[in-house]
This record gives sequence, C-alpha cells and structure tokens, in this order.
Amino acid sequence: MLYSAFNIYLGVMTVIAVITFIALYYVEAGYGMLISPRWGKTISNRWAWFVMEITIFILMWIMWALSPHRFETVPLVFLLFFQLHYFQRALIFPFLFRGKGKMPIGIMSMGVVFNILNAWMQGYWIFFVAFDEAHPAPFVRAGIDWFSTPQFIIGTILFFAGMAINLHSDHIIRNLRKDDQDTKHYFPKGGLFRYVTSANYFGELVEWLGFAILTWSLSGLVFFIWTFANLVPRAAAIHKRYRARFPEEFATRNIKRVFPFIY
Repeated sequence: MLYSAFNIYLGVMTVIAVITFIALYYVEAGYGMLISPRWGKTISNRWAWFVMEITIFILMWIMWALSPHRFETVPLVFLLFFQLHYFQRALIFPFLFRGKGKMPIGIMSMGVVFNILNAWMQGYWIFFVAFDEAHPAPFVRAGIDWFSTPQFIIGTILFFAGMAINLHSDHIIRNLRKDDQDTKHYFPKGGLFRYVTSANYFGELVEWLGFAILTWSLSGLVFFIWTFANLVPRAAAIHKRYRARFPEEFATRNIKRVFPFIY
C-alpha cells in the first residue's frame, strides 16, 4: 500500500468514526449495563471480550514479525506500549469479571472487525509506512533521540496516566458486585467517579491521546478519534441511566459524564 493510499484509508476511517459518533447518540450499543435483547443472541462477557481483544493483540505481533524494521528501537517501543494495553484487555481484564454478564454476538463481531482494521492502521504505519521514503516520519530521522523529544515525553506521561486511571476505575466497577451470582448494577464511587460517571472511559481517552502524541502519527490520531466517537456517546447514555436509577447521587453533586467539570 502506497503512502497516499494509506492516507485515503485513514480519511475513510475518520469519516466512519464521525458517523458512528452521531449514530451512537441515537442507538445505544447494547452491552454492559445497556444490554438489550434487540441485539440478538449473547455469549459470556468474559469470552466476548477475550475474542475481541486477543484479535488485535495477535495481529500486531504478526505485523511486527513481517516487518523488515521489526528491530528498530523506536517503533518496537511503540509496539510494546500498545501491546501492554491489549495484553491486559485480552488476558487479564475479562477474567476478573464478577457476575454472569453477557454480550451480544453482534456487538462482539463489530468489535472484532474494528480491531482488525485498527491493527492494520497502527501496525502498518509503525512498521511500514513510517519508513517509506515518501513519508516524513520524524522518529525515523531522530532514531533513539526521539525518546527525548517533547512529543514522546508528554505522550508517554499521558499514556500511562490514562492507563492508571482506566485500571483503577475498572477495579472500582468490578468490585461493586459481591460475587459471581450478583447481577445488579451499583453506583460507582471513589477515584474520578467523584466527578464523572464514566471515569474508566476518561482514562482510556487520555491513554490513546497520549499514544497519538508519543507516536506523532495520523494513525494514532484516527484511533483516538474512534475512541472518542465510541466512548463519549456511551458515557452520555450511561450517565442518563445512572440518573434514572440513582437520583440521590446527583442531588447534591454536579457529576459529569466523562470529562471532569466539563461534560
């Protein structure tokens, strides 16, 4: 794929993300606390998340193995950052769930398709496009000096800060349920849940914004746009559901949806 063709691919992905962002304000993605029978047959939440996330984890390793630049230091570090997230999401996160949650097969399938497209988007840029002579990739010229640039330092701080927020928020949500027999939903408290109802999503947004900055790539930016398009409307829907179920929690506090003090 030529550099110009790859840019067209990124443009198409961005347009689809914008359409998805608008659509999700009218159609709730039916999983988690928003699960709905209209989305069809379901499978175990654990295995649905595993299948979705292991897809991109494996594909990124394959793209790394096929690249003639697989041992270049900077892109290898980019890969390790990316894979750290998906190792946790595929092999740890799903198996910590409590309760017997389900996910519609349709939702899982859409997640798998997106992760295939995103693996191509991130992996192809990191290991192929950025080394194309037609692409003025700054880290290729800088070599390991890239690690001392403002982009890498700021992006890395945001990446790991977002990851920490996401992991801590997931821990809070996970421990709301008493055991595997408990299927109720509870109002999360503590951490950034003092300010927003979707602190876990805020953490993930910060994380992928950091990745876009530390890689200084259009593909990273498009992934952040997709994350925003998917999670912000969902955070709004969850906020609405919490307001209906737990009005007492909102009586004295101005809790936002996903961005503290803003939205």
